[in-house]
Amino acid sequence: MCKSRIFRAEADIAFLSKDKTRAGLGGGAAWELRGMMALLDGVVERLSKLTVFQHDLDYHLLRVSMIFIFALFGWSKWHVFEAETIRPLIAHSPLVFWLLPAFGVRGAGWFLGATEWTFGFLLFLGFWNKSLGIFGAAGSLFTYASTTSIILFLPDAWAPEAGGFPSITMTSGFLAKDIVLFAASFYLLKQDIVRLSNSYRARNYKNTVLRTRSEA
Repeated sequence: MCKSRIFRAEADIAFLSKDKTRAGLGGGAAWELRGMMALLDGVVERLSKLTVFQHDLDYHLLRVSMIFIFALFGWSKWHVFEAETIRPLIAHSPLVFWLLPAFGVRGAGWFLGATEWTFGFLLFLGFWNKSLGIFGAAGSLFTYASTTSIILFLPDAWAPEAGGFPSITMTSGFLAKDIVLFAASFYLLKQDIVRLSNSYRARNYKNTVLRTRSEA
């Protein structure tokens, strides 16, 4: 089916290309565009039948990526160099600024490292237990809400030599990447809630059917 559609589209494009002199340049270009769109439709339909696009590969890849990021960045926060590097970021954070007066620089690094590993481990367990996955995704959502909000309070967030906002500096650019991680966390949270809700619904339906049969 897809092959015939692709071959037919290619034939239409070849025919329309020869017919340009009769149809005029404008009309010929329009018909050629329609032929290209038909060819694209055939390619998309063919790709949609591939296994990688029919299952949850994107969902699992995103989860693995988030776990890897938490493992990597959580590890670095146990070391002095990283704790000192992120010290000004913590100090200007509206959500975790209290870590420095409460635990000091090293203690703040240990706290963040432990929480990131915890959230990453909960995301890992989410492969099998969606309830734990929800906790991990919610923690991840809070983590990246904390980091992205620092941009609003960072004194050197915008490059003055380039006119200020929206010209970002290296530091604000580093934090801006977390907007994507925030969106990824929301996606995992949504998926786990929906999947857990569907499993509850299916289990309740099954119990209702079994109870109805037993009472009959």
